[in-house]
Amino acid sequence: MAARVKALINPALITWARETAGFTTAEAATRLDVEEARLAAWEHPTADDAPSIPQLRKLAALYKRPLAVFYMAEAPERFTVMRDLRRLPGTGARRYSPALQMEIRAANERRELALELAADLEQEIPKFTLTAMDTEDPEQVGGRIRAALGVTGQLQYNWKDADGRSGFNAWRTRIEDVGVLVFQGTHFTTEEASGFAIAADTLPVIAVNRKDVLTRRTFSLLHECAHLMVRVSGVSDLETDANRPPEDQRIEIFCNHVAAAALMPKDVLLTEPRVVAQGPRSTDWSDAEVSDLARQFNVSREALLRRLLTFDRTTKEFYSKKREQYIAEYRANKVRQKEQTADVEMKRNMPQETVSNFGRPLVRMLLGNYYQDRITLSEVSGYLGLKVKHILKLEQVAGLR
Repeated sequence: MAARVKALINPALITWARETAGFTTAEAATRLDVEEARLAAWEHPTADDAPSIPQLRKLAALYKRPLAVFYMAEAPERFTVMRDLRRLPGTGARRYSPALQMEIRAANERRELALELAADLEQEIPKFTLTAMDTEDPEQVGGRIRAALGVTGQLQYNWKDADGRSGFNAWRTRIEDVGVLVFQGTHFTTEEASGFAIAADTLPVIAVNRKDVLTRRTFSLLHECAHLMVRVSGVSDLETDANRPPEDQRIEIFCNHVAAAALMPKDVLLTEPRVVAQGPRSTDWSDAEVSDLARQFNVSREALLRRLLTFDRTTKEFYSKKREQYIAEYRANKVRQKEQTADVEMKRNMPQETVSNFGRPLVRMLLGNYYQDRITLSEVSGYLGLKVKHILKLEQVAGLR
């Protein structure tokens, strides 16, 4: 029986590929169906040991890297601008899951692609000029966001709907219009992160978790926008944790406060007739009142009550009690939805999903380059992971037809 041909590669590249994909040696070995010691030997060979060509293909598939990368002389420069804003003191850098690693990598690659596409189209990209310091008054920063995006109280009221979709889409479009790429992540869990930001003066990136409910995604949009304004890239969530390092805790609290101020301006909220009628430290808020006010400001019920607590319009005890209620209702609703959809095959609208996940700016750049014969229809399909047959409908959804 002929011996398997070994792949003549730099073993350090196997380690690089695994680490940048977010796998431990044990996790990767399990997924590859090899012994952990065997994988460790491929990464740090003490003898003439290396994966075979078929084994290398499995490595490339798992780590989502082209086969040719493993034949490079040295590893490419790693994309490291991500900062973990939830790590605990003394634990060092937190390890992201492979799913989150992939979303971050994909977002950065999409940004690089957008820069190239815009250059090919000779399209001038607006600079992201909104700035802030995390020592500023968050209320004022939130007001600056509203002014820059042209959001008024009446306009925001017009976005009021049952699930928050109108508000999310409207805020997203306005943030994209000031030069931000907004993506929706689909693979990482809501427990791991609500989103992340890649700060830059040109085409910065906001990614929100599509698995979150729409009102939470809207809050994430504004939270990550605040990150871009202070030019801090990183993975974050919307929960503040006293165990975080003081600097990171300050940034997250600041960004949460800015998001709340942008979505629920103090002057608008405190002059709202129902808020005036309740008076200070009220515990008489009905579920119907809270829900209706939350829809008016495109936020969750919890976010609305947290904002009322900030201005002493309810009590900490009442807020905590209602928060527990909302969490219990959310969990029960998730179970109910899972049961209802278990045996139902959901029909997917792939063009709509594509625009929703990639954002109109990037989709339009890709189609614009296709119209000018700079890239092929097959390349458009490949970049977006969308079948060619859906491109015509994609043009309609992206507003190009």
